[in-house]
Amino acid sequence: MKFPAFQYLGICVALCSSVAVAADSSGESLFETHVRPILKANCFQCHGEEEKFEGKLDLRLARLIIRGGESGPGIVASKPDESHLLQKIVTGEMPPSEKKLTPQQIDVIRRWIASGAKTARDEPETPAAGDFTAEERAFWSFQPIQNPVVPTVASVDQVRSPIDRFLLAKLEQRQRRFSPETDPASLIRRLTFDLHGLPPTPDAIEQFVNDSNPDAFERLLDELLASPKYGERWGRHWLDIAGYADSDGYSESDPVRTYAYKYRDYVIRALNIDKPIDRFVVEQLAGDELILPPYENLSADAADRLAATGFLRMAPDGTSGGGVDPNVARNDVIAETIKIVSTSMLGLTVGCAQCHNHRYDPIAQTDYYRFRALFEPAFDWKNWRNPQARLISLWSAEQRQIAQQVDAEISGQTAERNKELDAIVQEIFDREVGKLSEEQRELARTARAAAAEKRTPEQAQLFKDFPSLNVDRGSAYLYEAARLTEFNKTWDQRIADIRGKRPQEDYVPCLTEVPGQIPPTHLFYRGEFSQPKQVVEPGELAILSSAQRTEIPSDDPQLPTSGRRLAYARHLTDGKHPLLNRVLVNRFWLHHFGKGIVATPGDFGFLGEKPSHPELLDWLATRFVSDGWQLKRFHRLLLGSNVYRQQSIRCLELDAIDPDNRLLGRMSVRRLEAEAIRDAILACSGTLSDKMLGEPTPVTVDDVGQVVVGVDTRDSAGRPTGKTVSIGEAEFRRSVYVQVRRTLPLGMLEPFDMASLAPNCELRPVSTVAPQSLLMMNNELVIREAARFADRICAITGEDPKAQVTKAWWLAFGHAPTPEQLIASVTFLADQTQQVSARIPADQVAKEPPAAQQALSSFCQALFSANAFLYVD
Repeated sequence: MKFPAFQYLGICVALCSSVAVAADSSGESLFETHVRPILKANCFQCHGEEEKFEGKLDLRLARLIIRGGESGPGIVASKPDESHLLQKIVTGEMPPSEKKLTPQQIDVIRRWIASGAKTARDEPETPAAGDFTAEERAFWSFQPIQNPVVPTVASVDQVRSPIDRFLLAKLEQRQRRFSPETDPASLIRRLTFDLHGLPPTPDAIEQFVNDSNPDAFERLLDELLASPKYGERWGRHWLDIAGYADSDGYSESDPVRTYAYKYRDYVIRALNIDKPIDRFVVEQLAGDELILPPYENLSADAADRLAATGFLRMAPDGTSGGGVDPNVARNDVIAETIKIVSTSMLGLTVGCAQCHNHRYDPIAQTDYYRFRALFEPAFDWKNWRNPQARLISLWSAEQRQIAQQVDAEISGQTAERNKELDAIVQEIFDREVGKLSEEQRELARTARAAAAEKRTPEQAQLFKDFPSLNVDRGSAYLYEAARLTEFNKTWDQRIADIRGKRPQEDYVPCLTEVPGQIPPTHLFYRGEFSQPKQVVEPGELAILSSAQRTEIPSDDPQLPTSGRRLAYARHLTDGKHPLLNRVLVNRFWLHHFGKGIVATPGDFGFLGEKPSHPELLDWLATRFVSDGWQLKRFHRLLLGSNVYRQQSIRCLELDAIDPDNRLLGRMSVRRLEAEAIRDAILACSGTLSDKMLGEPTPVTVDDVGQVVVGVDTRDSAGRPTGKTVSIGEAEFRRSVYVQVRRTLPLGMLEPFDMASLAPNCELRPVSTVAPQSLLMMNNELVIREAARFADRICAITGEDPKAQVTKAWWLAFGHAPTPEQLIASVTFLADQTQQVSARIPADQVAKEPPAAQQALSSFCQALFSANAFLYVD
C-alpha cells in the first residue's frame, strides 16, 4: 500500500534534528553523513529511484548534483546563493509534494554547499539505487554481535552479576552508584507481578520477609518460574507483538476466529515448559515445514507445530467476507504479516519499502519483495485460501472413524424418520382426498404422483382449488399439530443422542503451503499489485546479507514444500544474526525494567533510539545464545542482579544527570498493564479463576454500549434483547483468556493502554488520563469486585475496623498501613458508615447490605483506585 506523505512529517523532523546536531558537533558538513539522508527521505523518489529522473537530475551522489540536469548544475560548490537546487528548495518549489523541507534541513544543505560540498570519501563509479553508504553499513544494529569484556568497577559491593558492572561503569563515570536495595515486601511484589502479573499473597510475603536464608530470593524466583501463571503472564507479552486476536478485523463485521486460541495456548505452554526460544521462533515461522503433509492423525507435538504458525495468521484478514476488493484484501494480509514478522523479530519497519526504497533505513524496495518471497508460497494471492480453508482437523484416525460411523447411523435414522413421516403425510393426503368427488379423487392421486412442473393444467387447477391437497413433510404439522409435535420430540431426541457420540469438531488455524505450488514473487511498481515488474527470489535484507552470507533456496528439494520459511527461520536462529538476539533480549529487559536498552523495541533502524548500554545489549545477546536460548535461565540472570533489587525512590542528584533513569541508578516505578489491573482486582476479591487454556471467555455489548464479559445476545440488527446467559467460572478467568475482538475492546481494559492490534503492538504506551480514574469509580466490575473484596475481608477479620483495614492493605498493596494510614482509614470507615446509614430509608434497611459493609466496599474500591495498587515500585 502507499503511505501518505503526512505520515512521514514527524519522522522527517526528528531525522533532520539529528542531522543538524551531527553537522554542528563534527565541525564539517559531509554529503554522506548530513545531506544524503535528507535528500533520500524527500527527493530520491523522483531523483534517484525511477528509471528516468525528473529533469534528468540525479541526487544520489554529490558529483551528480554538481553536474545537474536539464536546468544546468544543481549546485555550485562554496556558493549556496548561486545553487539552483537550493533556490528551488528555499522557495518551496521542490519537492513538489505537500511535505517540504524544514528550515533546519535547508540550513544543513546550505552549510554543506558553503563549505565546499565535500564528501567523506571518493564516490563510487555507479550510483545504483540499492547501494549502501559506508555510514549505513556501519550502523550499530547491522554489525555482528560482539562479546564485550565485562568492565571493572569500584563499587564491587554493589555487584551481584556481570550486568551490574556494565551499568555501574556508566554510573561511576558520573560519580553515582546504585540506589540502596529495596525492602523484601516491595521486592516480592515487584517480582511476582513481573513473572505472574498478579499480587503476591500475604502468606507468601510473610514467608519471604521472614526467610533469613541467603538463597531465599533464588528459591522464590524458582518457585515463581515453575508456576503455570508464568506462562500466562509472559505469554501475554509475546501475544502483543504477534498481534493476537480472536477476530479477523479489517471490516466492521469483524468475523470471529473460532480456533485462534490454539495459538495463544501454544505460546503459554511453550513458555511454561521453557521451550528454547530458537525453537520457539522456528516453529512460529515454519512449524508446518517441520512435519510432512498431509496433516492427518497428528501427534500432540505435530499439532503444536501447526498451532505455532498461527503467528503468521494473526494479521487483520478481510478475505473471508464480502464488500472488499479480494485482491486488495489478500495483499493487505501479506503486507501486515510482513510487518508483524519484521517488527517482532528484526526490530525493523520494512513495510516502508513496499512502494519505494526505504526513506531512512538501508532497505531497497527489492529487499522488501525478497522478504515477501519467503512467505508467498503460503500466501499465494492468486490462488488464495480463505481462513476457513486453512483449518486443519485435529481428529485422530479413530475419531474420524467414529464420526463416519455416527454420520452413517444418523443418515439411517433420518431415512427411517422420513419414511414414517411420509406415511403420516400420506394418511393426511388420503383423508383430504376423501373429501372430494370420486372423479376428483382419481385426478388428485394421479397428480400427486407427478412432479409439480409436469402436472396437466387440470391437475394443477385442482391443487389450486383445494390447497389442502398440497400436504408434504413441511406442512403436515398444520394438519396434525399434536401428533407431529410428539413425533418430532421422539425422533429429535433419538438423533440427538446418536449425534452426541460424534467427537467434537477440533481444528487448528495455521499457515501451510500447497506442495508443488510455488508462485513467482514480483516487485510491484509503487507497491501496486496491478503493476508487477521483475520476478525476485527469496532472501535476507541485503544490508544484513553483506555481513553474513545467506542462502535461501527457492525450492528445497528435500521438502515437499518450498522450504523458504524454514531456511530463513534457521538462518535467524543460528546465533549469528545481528538483529534477532538483540531484539529478543531487549524485549525481555523491557518487561523487567520498564524500558528497553533500546527504547524503541520495534525499531532498531535509523529513526529508532540508540541503545543506552550497547555493550550490555551485546553481552546479553551473546549470553542468551550460549545459555541455550533458555528464557527462564535468562530471567534468573536479569533478576539476580543488584540493579533489579534497587529501591525506586528518586533523588535530586540522580535526577539532575539522568531524569529518565536511562542509567538505571534506581528502579523505575511502573504502572500495571491493563490485564494485570483486572486480574489483580479479581485476585483481591478472591474470585479469580485458575482455569487455564481453551476457548476464550466471550465479550459482548451491554445495554449502555460498554463492552463487557458475557455472551452476545443481540439480535441480527445489533439491538439488545435483554437476554442473559450465564458463563459461570469463565467470567472470572485471567484477562489473557478473554476474547480479543478487534472491534470490541473490553471496556475494563481499554483506558489502561491495552495492546494495539494495527496489526500488532510493538510497545504499549503508558498514559495517565481522566478516563482511567472515571473507570475505577464507575465501572461495574470494579464496584462489584470491591463488594466481594469487602465480603472476603469480613470473613477473615470479622467486624473489627482496624483488622479490616490492615488485611485489606496487605491484600491490595502487599504491606501493612502506617499508623497514620490506619487511623485515617478507620476514620473513613466510621464516617462512611454514618453517611450510608443516614441515606437508607427506614423501610429499606432490611433490603440493603449493612451500612458498615457498604462503607467497607467503598473503602476497598478506593484501594483499587490508589497508585499503590496500580503501580509497582
